[in-house]
Amino acid sequence: MGMGTSTFVIRWVNLLTMLLAVAVIIFGVWMSTHNDGCRRSLTFPVIALGGFIFLISIIGFLGACKRSVALLWIYLAVLLIVLIAILVFTVLAFIVTNNGSGHTNPGLRYKEYKLNDYSSWFLKQLNNTSNWIRLKSCLVKSEQCRKLSKKYKTIKQLKSAELTPIEAGCCRPPSECGYPAVNASYYDLSFHSISSNKDCKLYKNLRTIKCYNCDSCK
Repeated sequence: MGMGTSTFVIRWVNLLTMLLAVAVIIFGVWMSTHNDGCRRSLTFPVIALGGFIFLISIIGFLGACKRSVALLWIYLAVLLIVLIAILVFTVLAFIVTNNGSGHTNPGLRYKEYKLNDYSSWFLKQLNNTSNWIRLKSCLVKSEQCRKLSKKYKTIKQLKSAELTPIEAGCCRPPSECGYPAVNASYYDLSFHSISSNKDCKLYKNLRTIKCYNCDSCK
């Protein structure tokens, strides 16, 4: 591929990524206008991501247009740093969550998760009160648990469903508690559970409580 073709490709690729970056920034500004604190908390990361993509793209675009070797080398160096950062993040994420792939239970198609399966660093972050309160408030506002009774009309449908980790861990008590399900979002808590799992006592049928304080939800 000749120099002219290479710069042509770089120019148009970065023009497209610049447009994408502008769209991301606009989306971030739009999120900042919401009263929802969960969305507003993502405003800065989204705008920062858009700004970073735009900066990289403008360097590559100008380097290709002006055929500036210096700008193109800067562009390639930044891309290399980004790729290394993504690789490091992927490896760290794998190390932190490697053992937390979930546990299967007889008769259920979804997995249940236990907090102690994860790394000590991850446990420390989640057990930080301020961190979890902020995350929990966002989970409550998402109302995923309230939608369960609409998605699954019968107990049979619920047991055969492939629930998401949030639905399985935050919206219902762990199966070892043995609470009979009245419907997809309500359990008979008068049943005396013999399980030593503390999540069994933390679960409540109230929409704002559910199992949001449970280790299975974290």
